Amino acid sequence: MDLSNCTTVTAFTLVGLPHFWGTNIISFAVVLLLYLLCITGNGLIIAMVSVDRQLQKPMYFFLSNLSLMESGHITAFIPKMLVNSLAGKNTICFYCCMAQLYFYFLFGVSEFFVISLMSFDRYLAICHPLRYNTIMTSSICLKLAVAAWFGGFFSILFQMIMLLRLPFCNSNMIDHYYCDSGAVLRIAGGDTHIIEALSFLITVAVVLGSMLCTLVSYIFIISTILRIPSASGQWRAFSTCASHLTVASILYGSVLFIYLRPTVLNSSFSIIKTVSVLNTIVTPVLNPFIYTIRNNEFKDAVRKALGRKSKSSYGKL
Repeated sequence: MDLSNCTTVTAFTLVGLPHFWGTNIISFAVVLLLYLLCITGNGLIIAMVSVDRQLQKPMYFFLSNLSLMESGHITAFIPKMLVNSLAGKNTICFYCCMAQLYFYFLFGVSEFFVISLMSFDRYLAICHPLRYNTIMTSSICLKLAVAAWFGGFFSILFQMIMLLRLPFCNSNMIDHYYCDSGAVLRIAGGDTHIIEALSFLITVAVVLGSMLCTLVSYIFIISTILRIPSASGQWRAFSTCASHLTVASILYGSVLFIYLRPTVLNSSFSIIKTVSVLNTIVTPVLNPFIYTIRNNEFKDAVRKALGRKSKSSYGKL
């Protein structure tokens, strides 16, 4: 490719969602509603874990970190998507696109590390209950959470440095509704093989490594649960990790399809974008409800908080 006459791209145009998502007004309303539900649900988890002592346990500490990551994950691209929808355009500046891509993957990769930590936490709680409190101390939990955040920070850093050095000459049209690495690399000039290989290796290491840790943890968990003599005891033990298993299954399934898909699907970006909606929008909205709707401990904490607030308001009257 001749780069001698290359004109530097200052902005990109995002193609957006497939046409069957409806008109701009309907798309805007649906996406805004889902975004507000995600921020509200995850924000409630973070707030309750912060203020209620009964929820200040390793399981809820990691859950609050996951909620913060999911809020950041969806905020990396949804506000810009909504602004563009209102303005009737789909443009994004070059550095805004690169920042969106970086933070999207920073929060997304960090989620996998936290999902693994949550499965390890459930493994210790069910398989080694007598040693649980001595192993999962507040200091250890904090160090593990910091490691998860740094893992997300450094996993995408070197790819971003190389991506910023690439020329963009052929097109400024990104066939996606946000700045995804695959769609951006498609329109990049120069040699992208190293970045693509590095992205694939990191995706394999993070996704499959996290999935393997989660899978091994649940093999031991299920084995331990099956040895519990009573059916009610088995159900109580399984109910403590059912929400996490559901979230992990949705997350791994959608991401494996998008980033580790067979090459025959590489050109089908409409399919990829549709599945991406599950991972990028629907899952962050569902997760807070999956984790809390059947969690009596969390619901009791919310009732107590609302009760204190209502008593305080009544006392001021």
